[in-house]
Amino acid sequence: MSLRVGLVCPYAWDVPGGVKSHVADLAVTLREHGHHVNVLAPVEEDEALPEWVTDGGRPVAVPYNGSVARLSFGVKATRRVRAWVREGNFDIVHIHEPLAPSLSVLTCWAARGPLVATWHSSQDRSRVLTAGYYVAQTAMEKLRGSIAVSEEARRTLVGHVGGDAVLIPNGVRVQDFAPDTHDRQRRRRELLFLGRIEEPRKGLSVLVDALPAILEQIPDLKVIVAGPGDSDDVRKDIPAHVQRALTFVGTVSDERKQELLQEVQVYVAPHTGGESFGIVLVEAMAAGACVVASDIPAFRTVLEDGRAGRLFSAKDPASLAEAVLSVLDDDASRRALVAQGHKRADQYDWDSVVDDVLAVYESVRVDGEKVTEDLRGQALGRFAARTNFIRGRRGGDG
Repeated sequence: MSLRVGLVCPYAWDVPGGVKSHVADLAVTLREHGHHVNVLAPVEEDEALPEWVTDGGRPVAVPYNGSVARLSFGVKATRRVRAWVREGNFDIVHIHEPLAPSLSVLTCWAARGPLVATWHSSQDRSRVLTAGYYVAQTAMEKLRGSIAVSEEARRTLVGHVGGDAVLIPNGVRVQDFAPDTHDRQRRRRELLFLGRIEEPRKGLSVLVDALPAILEQIPDLKVIVAGPGDSDDVRKDIPAHVQRALTFVGTVSDERKQELLQEVQVYVAPHTGGESFGIVLVEAMAAGACVVASDIPAFRTVLEDGRAGRLFSAKDPASLAEAVLSVLDDDASRRALVAQGHKRADQYDWDSVVDDVLAVYESVRVDGEKVTEDLRGQALGRFAARTNFIRGRRGGDG
C-alpha cells in the first residue's frame, strides 16, 4: 500500500549535517519503495530544491545541542507548518528531533493524527529540554510512535522527557558509497577528516595535535580536511611542517564526500563526545576506507568494539597517532578492518532499515485516517510569539 508521508527536518536543508542526511536518504528510499513523500525543512536558498522538499522558511543560526544549528521558528514558520499540514493530505507525519526549537516542535503543536518521531541527539544535560519541560510533555502527548537511532539517543529521551522508543539505527545508502574495489593497497596514503572545523566536539584539534608524531614516521602523509569553517583561523597556530600536510577543501557536496571516502586509505573521526550514532563511520566503511575513531560509546557500538575499525582514547592525541600508524604500517591489518567494516555497513543499508520504519508507521495508523491541522492552537501561538521574540533579537524571519 502506497502511503503519503510527510517528513520534518528541523535543520537547514542546504547545510551538511547528519539529521539532514538521514531525512534525505529516508525520503529517497521511501520514494523508491513507491510512497509519496514530502519533506518540510528550513532553506537558505530554495532555487535548487528537489521537487519533494517544501521550503519551511529561512533559518537562523542558534546555539543548540553543543553546536550552532540553523533553525526556523516564529510566526511565519508556524504559518508555513500549518499550510504544509493542511495541503499535504498525509497518512503519516514523521518528525525528526521533535523537540528541536524549529519546525519540528511547531509541527508537534500544529498537527494531530498519526505522528511519529525520531530522536537523534545524545545529551547528558539539556537546558532547552529542562527549561521547556511543559512544552516537551505536551508535544510528546501528540506522538503515537517514537524511534531512537541509538541507545544513547534513547537514554536522552527517557532521561529528559520520559517515554520510550523503538531502536532503529541510522541507515546508509550503501550502493551510493561502494567503490569499485575495497583494496587500498595501491592508494596514496591519505587521511580524511569530515566535520565543522571550528566545532570543538568534532575533534579537529585532537587530530592536529597528533600529526607531528604521525608525520615523523610518515613524512609524505596527506591529510584532507573537509567541512565548513574558517581554515585560516585554524591554521594560524599549526607548525609549518604540519600545515604542509593539510589540505582544507571547505564544505563539500554529498557526491564529493562519497568520492573522498572512496579515495583515502583512512577516515579519522576524533570526536570528543555528544554523538548518538556516527553515520559518517558507516558511510566510510561502505566506501572502503579504514576507520580510526575515538572510543566514545556511539562509535564503539558502530565499530563493534574495534572489530570493524580501530579505536583510540578520546581526546588523546598520542593514542590517535598510535592508532593511525598501526593501520598505515600494517597493510594486512588494515585490509582486514576494511573487509569487516564493509560487512558491518551492509547491516545499516536503507533497503533493510526502511522496513523497520514502515512497521512503525503501520503500527500507529488507522485505515482512512489522515494527519490534520490541530486548531487548538492557543499554546502554539504563545510559543510562536516567544520564539519570534528570540528571532527578533537575532534578526530576520524567513
